[in-house]
Amino acid sequence: MSAAIQILVDADACPVKDEIYRVAWRHEAQVKVVSNSRLRVPEHPLVERVVVSDGFDAADDWIAETADAKSVVITADILLADRALKAGASVLAPNGKPFTTASIGPAIATRAIMADLRAGMDGRVGGPPPFSKADRSQFLQALDTALVRLKRG
Repeated sequence: MSAAIQILVDADACPVKDEIYRVAWRHEAQVKVVSNSRLRVPEHPLVERVVVSDGFDAADDWIAETADAKSVVITADILLADRALKAGASVLAPNGKPFTTASIGPAIATRAIMADLRAGMDGRVGGPPPFSKADRSQFLQALDTALVRLKRG
């Protein structure tokens, strides 16, 4: 029997947790909600709360060590996305944008450039655009597609 499909959620700032649960239940996929503090999760046999230490990158480390080819990792963290891809996982940002082996290098480079720009501007740079209904819809479609692909194996 093959390993169960699992969704690993970098949960502390994830805006699409409710959407993840709905799609996971439809596909009967395990969900592991990983955070540094206790978050509210539904009481459901497919959902597991994983609380890690408050150490730097503890949630990222747990997710990266758990991820495999039967995992979909949900994160906005580019460095975690890179680690999860190296473990063989599929990786989605909360807006539905997939991280791939082809896109992760440029994403890391852009992250470094933006960090340098922010440092030179004394923090006067705005953050990402507000999360939209279109982002939520794109995420739902991308997660569904990723789970269908994993089921087909």
